[in-house]
Amino acid sequence: MRLCIFGAGAIGGLMAARLAAKGDVEVTVIARGPHLAAMQAHGLKLLSEGSETVVRPRCVASAAEAGVQDYVVVTLKAHSLPGAAAQMQPLLGPETAVVSAVNGVPWWYFHGLGGPHEGRVVESVDPGGVVSALLPPARAIGCIVYPAAEVIAPGVIEHTYGDRFSLGEPDGSRSPRAQRLSEALIAAGFKAPVRPRIRDELWVKLWGNLAFNPISALTTATLDVLIADDGQRGVARAMMLEGQRVAEALGVRFAIDVDKRIAGAAEVGAHKTSMLQDLERGRPMEIEALLGAVVELADLVGEPAPTCRTVLALVRARAKAAGCWP
Repeated sequence: MRLCIFGAGAIGGLMAARLAAKGDVEVTVIARGPHLAAMQAHGLKLLSEGSETVVRPRCVASAAEAGVQDYVVVTLKAHSLPGAAAQMQPLLGPETAVVSAVNGVPWWYFHGLGGPHEGRVVESVDPGGVVSALLPPARAIGCIVYPAAEVIAPGVIEHTYGDRFSLGEPDGSRSPRAQRLSEALIAAGFKAPVRPRIRDELWVKLWGNLAFNPISALTTATLDVLIADDGQRGVARAMMLEGQRVAEALGVRFAIDVDKRIAGAAEVGAHKTSMLQDLERGRPMEIEALLGAVVELADLVGEPAPTCRTVLALVRARAKAAGCWP
């Protein structure tokens, strides 16, 4: 199996390190800058559960160097994908699967769903259909990312918690390609179930991200402070209920209720959301994939979603003022 990690930051690096350590998968990492240079010179170091592992996957700067793969795991921020899709073309053979390990509503969302919206483009993450044209949704395997990891130095990944990557075909089938990937990830020490309803799980993760991320960027609160504050928690809860109505109108089933989801987030503690981290570091924020797309889907199904719309307007303005707009 030839597997390439495109955009090997923290999560991609974690996956690459574990797969390379197992040795059954031919792993190629595409990265850039000091991170790439460090991996080429010294290998990829993973710090996890008190242990240190150094592996030497093939590390290159471009898709052209990597060549055609069986699987391409995309671990970029969603706003980078329209620009990166063209760069990925040398990786794609006739049967190459593109594993979408990207937060938020994915470009393939309406592929294989059936019903009146089948094949619809989600403009917030796929403007003008540019991603779908270059990475046809038929190639996509959904992947919900649960681990937390950080690049603490060039070539060094610190894994702090979580070991699950849930997989799912957009059409709900248990395909041979999804099963092979699941088996490879399980062999590398991850939990990697193949889900028949991947959008249900996608929304449970998005449920928190659509609210906690933008609110934290507006207030600079860590997750524990945000949830302990009645006002911020109330805004988040209202946004989540609006998002739930949108998702359910599209056929999603929620296995837990909103208060249990909030309680689960509270257990994470003094965590800075990814959007707050990006704001503090002056990097583009994942606003459209996490919230803009939810409002776009609300328009599609006729849900008013007033709190989501208000927070979206405010966090877009915050990003532009801070120079963190993609």
